[in-house]
Amino acid sequence: MSEKPTGFAALGLPGPILAALAEVGYETPSPIQAQAIPLLLAGHDLLGQAQTGTGKTAAFALPLLARLDAAARHPQLLVLTPTRELALQVAEAMQTYARFLTGFHVLPIYGGQGMGMQLNHLRRGAQVVVGTPGRIMDHMRRGTLDISRLQSLVLDEADEMLRMGFIDDVEWILQHTPGERQIALFSATMPHAIRAVTERHLRAPQRVQIAAQTATAENIRQRYWPIQGLHKLDALTRILETEPFNGLIIFVRTKTQTVELAEKLSARGFAAEALNGDIAQAQRERTVERLRDGRLDILVATDVAARGLDVKRVTHVINFDIPYDTESYVHRIGRTGRAGAPGEAILFVAPRERRLLHSIEKATGGRIEPMAMPSVQDINSKRTERFKQQVRELIEKQDLAVYYRLVSELEQEDEMDALQIAAALARLAQGDTPLLLDARPDQASAMSRGGEPGHSPGAKRAARAHQSRPATALQTAALPLKDYPEIEMERFRLDVGYTHGVKPGNIVGAIANEAELESKYIGHIEIFDDFTIVDLPAGMPNEILRDLQKTWVCQRRLAITPLRVDGPRAPGAGAPRQPARPAKDAGAPSARRKAGRPSAGVGSKKARRKTGSVGKAPRRPTK
Repeated sequence: MSEKPTGFAALGLPGPILAALAEVGYETPSPIQAQAIPLLLAGHDLLGQAQTGTGKTAAFALPLLARLDAAARHPQLLVLTPTRELALQVAEAMQTYARFLTGFHVLPIYGGQGMGMQLNHLRRGAQVVVGTPGRIMDHMRRGTLDISRLQSLVLDEADEMLRMGFIDDVEWILQHTPGERQIALFSATMPHAIRAVTERHLRAPQRVQIAAQTATAENIRQRYWPIQGLHKLDALTRILETEPFNGLIIFVRTKTQTVELAEKLSARGFAAEALNGDIAQAQRERTVERLRDGRLDILVATDVAARGLDVKRVTHVINFDIPYDTESYVHRIGRTGRAGAPGEAILFVAPRERRLLHSIEKATGGRIEPMAMPSVQDINSKRTERFKQQVRELIEKQDLAVYYRLVSELEQEDEMDALQIAAALARLAQGDTPLLLDARPDQASAMSRGGEPGHSPGAKRAARAHQSRPATALQTAALPLKDYPEIEMERFRLDVGYTHGVKPGNIVGAIANEAELESKYIGHIEIFDDFTIVDLPAGMPNEILRDLQKTWVCQRRLAITPLRVDGPRAPGAGAPRQPARPAKDAGAPSARRKAGRPSAGVGSKKARRKTGSVGKAPRRPTK
């Protein structure tokens, strides 16, 4: 009698996908996967209510991949996500699960990425497209994304898309999908607007509701460092020098990174080795044993390689790269705090990754506290104490008779001071690497406190910008923020206007999303025929401005540039003039009518209310 299939095999998934799951170490489906996969395999529409971190990506990806025709190169599955980070996460998961499907291609599409590159990939063909609503709409309107033969559509984190103002875009996309297509909608909550979407577009949906069970051990202290001011490797080095640890695991996303980071740490004097899926089992076991018995202090690992790793000596886990889902985070930090022992978990979070941080906090039901980066003084204090301790141990444990005689001879022959000789010997032992760091004023520690309690990231960024730039004619041209008059503002020109169909909400949403700047710190906005001016906190970081230059809104690059009043003006920014108003005749462009420009002058309260958008959540940001 043949044995009954268990685990994922019992759900009816095909062999190539089961092989991929076995390779990444997935054995038992989560509750939402166990319920959703058979329903989607059978072709039902699905309404799933589940928090981030319950395994919902695999719940829709595995069965819908199983239904694809890998030989056909046209889009068969479309996944809509609220952010580009989630789009990349889903696309990466799809690629992992489909690694044994010959000819499979997945394409992530989102704002801020070059349109030309996306067009090239679309021409080559992809069975799965994952993207944000605004950019998906752009391609559909251009005719570069054909969804006429779409089999399935997934709305991932629908309530988040509603909160960010994408629900109208989602409705538009749904209206342009084929009549015979399968829809899976996932949302943590079910507000009225989401229920309305399901009633209009889903056909007799099956409902799956899963309560988040994810929790982290109470004996693990969780902290995060908001990445800024220091290179990540330098920051990691400071933490390793100041945190008292026994064994430590550093998690990164890729196999290549494990090797590169382990080599760099070894070059800096740390006992570190890589652990990834390419390492032979025998070598893996030797590496883990070395960590267990104290011959190795640091492992640099991927999620898969560290799955099931149990070493009681591990006191710290550092997430060098933030995981894309809560389950991975919980598995990672679960490598410390074993058997009730205290553990430490540190997470590196870039500005664009704060949404992932909030998702982790929400799903785990706990707050991850910010940490200050150790200062130069902290590092030098630790190095000095370590140097002294090494000297003490040598004096206690080593036979120094020969060296004592040599120092005595030098002291007598050259009439040298014994302290001077000892200092020279210490310098000789240290080599070319300085013992102490440069003690000039250290800004990294202060900058790392951007996420302290009571201060939002947007407020901190705005405050830093205000403090870092002197008042000039450029800032004088901008209007002060109503609620934050102390913050100095700078005026910028955007290369998109009424003729392109832009609205204030589009501008606010794009800037808030790309710059991680809260909307209340986005100042006065005026939209003209072919350009827009906007006031932002002075001293915006160059890397943020570079990202904004490449951001697309209404099929146009923002191409943000400072609007100088004391030098050469940006094109189209000559003498002051009134913003363009919609024509009152029947032939006025619909985009202008929708924009709702006031008939009052720019300086009036009504005009400011329509164009300012300060402090308002974006109505429909375009990615």
